[in-house]
Amino acid sequence: MSDITFEQRVAVVTGSGGGLGRTYVLELARRGASVVVNDLGGDMDGSGGSPMAADSVVEEIEAAGGEAVANYDSVSTPEGGQSIVQTALDAFGQIDILINNAGILRDASFAKMTTEQIDAVIDVHLKGAFYVTQPAFVAMKEAGYGRIVNTSSPSGIFGNFGQTNYGAAKAGLVGMMNVIAIEGAKYNIKANAIAPIAKTRMTEGIFGPLADMVDPEQVMPIVVYLASEECEVTHEVFSAGGGRYARVFTGVNQGWFAGQGAVSSVEDISANLAGIRDISDYIVPGNNNEEMALLFQAMQE
Repeated sequence: MSDITFEQRVAVVTGSGGGLGRTYVLELARRGASVVVNDLGGDMDGSGGSPMAADSVVEEIEAAGGEAVANYDSVSTPEGGQSIVQTALDAFGQIDILINNAGILRDASFAKMTTEQIDAVIDVHLKGAFYVTQPAFVAMKEAGYGRIVNTSSPSGIFGNFGQTNYGAAKAGLVGMMNVIAIEGAKYNIKANAIAPIAKTRMTEGIFGPLADMVDPEQVMPIVVYLASEECEVTHEVFSAGGGRYARVFTGVNQGWFAGQGAVSSVEDISANLAGIRDISDYIVPGNNNEEMALLFQAMQE
């Protein structure tokens, strides 16, 4: 099997001044990509800012013989998102790969969560991905090629105490990816999402003694693969951490069909709940039409 390379490819990775993002840009550059290292350089909660984080990674890449430029814009505004993509276009003339990785934390129990904590997290994780991806998608569409990877989280897919804001944003990134994968298909734009389990500045306090067993380097290979030309997979979510890689999916079962034109009672639902919840026979829809097809199929039986 030949090596996967990124010669003549340009990658933008948000939040790549440290943690997971840093591992991505270092490997992409090592394999030949020109990269934009975007990082606001702020604190874990998104406050503050410094060019040092992004500059340090750029220096590291250049010292190894790679090509990189730094960008310090926040993803949380449309202007920032446009500027990040424009940095790639100005420096390298194109953008082929976008990895939405930037993030902050403002954890609190749901009952005590403030509006500011909700807005700040959604602005960076979810809106930030919109703001960077939209101009990138336009450029990719014109070029007829692109690879987009959104960073979701087990907290968004499965839930985690004290992270309703973060979980909602991360779940939203999966929904965003689903639609981009559909809209980008005819332009050779592949879109996927990753749900990483890794020790970073944001997570090391959560994992405790397990932190040293989930190195960011163990997430990097699947993200870099999803960013490659060799990747033909699209519209999927992957879990990665500690050397384990798996697909995460949303399926729908056959359920219980009350009959065409039937209006069920509450008691009917109670009596048939086992069938409604039975996941022994299911599909993974590629779009909402495929899910609707189950209803039409039941109507024909």
